[in-house]
Amino acid sequence: MKGKIGGIATAFIIIVAIICFFLCSERIPAGYVGVVYNMNGGIEDEVLTQGWKFFISPTKKVTKYSIALEPSYMTADNQGDSPDDESFEIPTKEGASLETDVAFSYSFELEEVPHTFTRFRGQNGKEILKSFIKPKMQAWIKEITPEFTMMEIVATKRGVVNTTLTEKLGERFKKYGIIIDNIALADVRPDDETARAITEKIQAQEALEKAKVTAEKDKVEANKNKEVAEIAAEQARIEAQGAADAKLIQANAEAESNKKIAESLTPQLIELRRVEAEHQEAISIGNWRPSVIGGNSLPMIDMNNIATEGE
Repeated sequence: MKGKIGGIATAFIIIVAIICFFLCSERIPAGYVGVVYNMNGGIEDEVLTQGWKFFISPTKKVTKYSIALEPSYMTADNQGDSPDDESFEIPTKEGASLETDVAFSYSFELEEVPHTFTRFRGQNGKEILKSFIKPKMQAWIKEITPEFTMMEIVATKRGVVNTTLTEKLGERFKKYGIIIDNIALADVRPDDETARAITEKIQAQEALEKAKVTAEKDKVEANKNKEVAEIAAEQARIEAQGAADAKLIQANAEAESNKKIAESLTPQLIELRRVEAEHQEAISIGNWRPSVIGGNSLPMIDMNNIATEGE
């Protein structure tokens, strides 16, 4: 009997310990911090980081906030943070309206978490997302999109629109200790008439771009052909100039040679050449006689001819 009572007591103690464990402890997930609110003394200075945390008093309550970026979606279907339709209409510069889904990321500044707890009266991060971030996101986006035309929002400048929204709304949310990043108009849906007009305009722009590309290509090809023709003409000019220069060099060489020959023809050399010519002619007909070189000089007998004739 005593053993049975002891077993019951042990089980009771274990159950009470488990209950106290869950009442006096809190698990902070990775990427989150916790603000401790003590019912007897208000907010405590220490911000809890990830892991299991134990408390002495069950009068303490921990409120969690994400300090790592959390994705969030405002969509027409149940793929977002809520099963409800959270898509909305945005105005354009022309005064038209476009239905859109929005995707973004958010987190809370670590240093501002205690002030965030007080500012939003103890709401946790998920509650602030629903009650403050999403309504403000919708309202502030509607203030900025009229800076852009319908075509820019739908097609030509979607990236610029998203960057502008991220920068401007990021500054506004920062005042509340909330970090907003990567805002994107995920799915912009114009009405049928607007969609047709946009399609026609896009097709016209594509045709214009194609014409520009073709014209640029033709211009490049024409410039290329012009360069080839200029290179060929320059090459022909260089070749002609080279041939002309070669002829000029040859002519100058021949003129210089003739000049030197002419300068070397003295009267004595001319007479010597005449005698040699006569000698060759006499040998050819077998009637050789000595030639006299010089008018008033003593006759000079060519002994080579005599020796040759004697043989």
